[in-house]
Amino acid sequence: MPRYQGRELPRPDDEVVDQGLGFDLGTLFDRRRMLAVLGAGAATVGLVACGSAASTSSSAATTSTGEIPDETAGPYPGDGSNGANVLTESGVVRSDIRSSFGTSTTTAPGVPMTLELTITDMAAAGMAGAAVYVWHCDRDGKYSLYSEGIENENYLRGVQVAGTDGKVRFTSIFPACYSGRWPHVHFEVYPSQADITDAGNAIATSQVALPQAACDAVYATSGYEQSVTNLSQVTLASDNVFGDDGGALQVGTTTGDPATGYTVALTAAVDTTTEPSGGSMPAGGPGGGGPGGPPPGN
Repeated sequence: MPRYQGRELPRPDDEVVDQGLGFDLGTLFDRRRMLAVLGAGAATVGLVACGSAASTSSSAATTSTGEIPDETAGPYPGDGSNGANVLTESGVVRSDIRSSFGTSTTTAPGVPMTLELTITDMAAAGMAGAAVYVWHCDRDGKYSLYSEGIENENYLRGVQVAGTDGKVRFTSIFPACYSGRWPHVHFEVYPSQADITDAGNAIATSQVALPQAACDAVYATSGYEQSVTNLSQVTLASDNVFGDDGGALQVGTTTGDPATGYTVALTAAVDTTTEPSGGSMPAGGPGGGGPGGPPPGN
């Protein structure tokens, strides 16, 4: 029986190129494997080159990261764009944001949460030295500096400066789900710590969406009872911030449990060559705070 590369020819009376699709595919696979061993790259020709290009494209699609969407800062930013400006206060640069600083040391109760953001620059090598301001609601769905009863608190707000790896890390508590919004964390990115006193210097404003599995687990614990009802009335698809794409680039990954706390991680790519379009307050101004209080869009 005639053979080619050790394999029997299914059509022994015909040329090698006329052995049928099954035999051709087997030959293609063997050639690819040989070329990979030899270190051949995009310069290979014929079927090998086409197949290799398709494989590379598929891999790139699954590993590439798009620019983090610009989102509203909402009516409770505390960055000076709508009233209070916590970013001008000494002590705002900190990693543990659970307690207020300054004239109060009140601590917000709730399931522990560590938030890890990795900020990357799509137009340069990295974001070392960038300042990231984070804020979110408390266990009752209220925002410090704005909501009734906690206007004099500034907990669950803070700034960290990115290292050479672009990472910042905050120790906080898992926020509530209030009426009309999917559970989330706000953040703004500034070129440097010196820029944080002016909200107009922000180069990106966005939000982190919290995964439903973690939300379900946390909201089953004491103190989050109202969040159970509120979460049942909203989805990522219906949310007026994440709904356009289901939060494709904004849903954090989580590890942990309600007993020991969660770590929420997200990589946010920023294009510093484009003009930021987020950060503005939605129409209507600030509302009352607490579940059902904050208007949609924050």
